Order: sequence, then structure tokens, then C-alpha cells
Amino acid sequence: MPVLAQTIGLLVLSNVFMTFAWYAHLKNMNDKPWWLAALASWGIAFFEYLIQVPANRLGHSQYSVGQLKILQEILTLLVFVPFSLWYLKEPLKLDYLWAALCLCGAVFFVFRGSPVSPSNAPVKQAESPQPGPKPNR
Repeated sequence: MPVLAQTIGLLVLSNVFMTFAWYAHLKNMNDKPWWLAALASWGIAFFEYLIQVPANRLGHSQYSVGQLKILQEILTLLVFVPFSLWYLKEPLKLDYLWAALCLCGAVFFVFRGSPVSPSNAPVKQAESPQPGPKPNR
């Protein structure tokens, strides 16, 4: 399976966990103390990190950090909007469409050209070594 497909699959799954960690307490724990909701969210977020870290490591084998971040933002929106509509029962707003179009523009700009991988990343020129201490004469 291509690296991009594996990365997207893992990031979508991690986004499901993180969306629940960040927002599910608004519906399920609204009457509980905030610190209890924070502990529950941290517990959920732990599993998100178990998926997200491997996803980014795999993705970074072929894509730059900037490309991974924009990809993450698109996937976040794709997970968040249905979650917000169906789980939290929030109304759909036209602003979600405009935000999605802006993110599509970001995807275009960050992914145009070839992917940047560690093997074809721009190489920074090495700086001249700084002169060491002068010998005592």
C-alpha cells in the first residue's frame, strides 16, 4: 500500500480519537468538574498519539513536515464536521464550506511539485568552521 494511503488512514483514525478527546466531553461530561473531563480527554488522547506518531514518521519518509501538517488539517476538518453535525448536533454552516475551500488552496500550494523526502530535500550549505582559540605564543 502506498505511503500516502497508509499515512492518511492512520491520520484519519488518530483524528477520530483526538476529536473525541477534545470535544466529546462537551456532550457527555458537561455536568462533571473540568479536571475530570481533562483526565478523560488525556486518556483518549494517549491512544491518538499511539496512532499519530507512527503516521507522521511514516509520512515524513516521503513528505515534508509542512505537507504533513496541511494534510492533517484537511483530515481534521473531514472528521470534525461530521462529528460536529451527528454527535454534537451542531448546525451546518456555510462558513465550513469556505474554510474547506481555503484548506484546498493550502493543499494545492504545499503539494504542488514533487514531494520532499529526506533523500531529495534541499541541502543546506555547511558553514565554515569557526576558528578555535588561538594558540598561546
